[in-house]
Amino acid sequence: MNLKNNILKTAFTLTIALFISSQLLAQAQFKVLLITETAGWHHESIDYGIAAINELANKHTFEVDRQQKAQKITEKKLSNYDAVIFLSTTADIFDNEEQAAFEKFIQSGKGYVGIHAASDTEYDWEWYTKLVGRMFKIHPVQQTAKLRLQNSNFPGLEHFPNTLLWTDEWYEFGEEKVDDLNYLITVDENTFDANVQWGDNIGKGMGDFHPIAWYHNFDGGRSFYTALGHKEAVYSDAYFLAHLYGGIYWAATGKGIE
Repeated sequence: MNLKNNILKTAFTLTIALFISSQLLAQAQFKVLLITETAGWHHESIDYGIAAINELANKHTFEVDRQQKAQKITEKKLSNYDAVIFLSTTADIFDNEEQAAFEKFIQSGKGYVGIHAASDTEYDWEWYTKLVGRMFKIHPVQQTAKLRLQNSNFPGLEHFPNTLLWTDEWYEFGEEKVDDLNYLITVDENTFDANVQWGDNIGKGMGDFHPIAWYHNFDGGRSFYTALGHKEAVYSDAYFLAHLYGGIYWAATGKGIE
């Protein structure tokens, strides 16, 4: 009799657990695909970024799947997601079929989030460079500099200070690929040395306006990019995590801008 009762209690417990799990999944706000593939430089901070995004998903009740290199991007696979995150991807990571599938994904009204080296990815894919908005050109050595908030009317930046001392890898960008970028954060070039040379590639900074983060609507969908995120430590920084989640939230839902 005791054995029967124990079996019934165990079955009941499992049923309740499965019900709770299904309810939690049903309550997820949205679902994102996290891409970390690199065909060039591999940032050590990627692992920290993966952990941070999974923690954000747990905190804010959304789902994350990580794309493995051996798996192919297809329209069918992408149809399961509301946004795709490129976490410090580099060089050419998609073939022609995957590029076409991703373009259709954005055109269907979905979102893109680019973090740090996402702007150092797929230079020859013109559509992607327009999606990002600006592409990486060069960077000097890591230094401390002063960030300046340009727009607090964006998710995750409501409590971001007007100025903030920050240490990172300060990307210098090429020209705008589109003319409708909404800039969120800049870095003050008076607070760091922007001069650098890699062979024929010379960096002298971007002048009085050096953008670090921005967003825009593109080809039916949404695009958010932040150049912050080179160093492992930033993935435990409250300001950065709020900034990152704000971008993910907006890209996935289109909500949060008054």
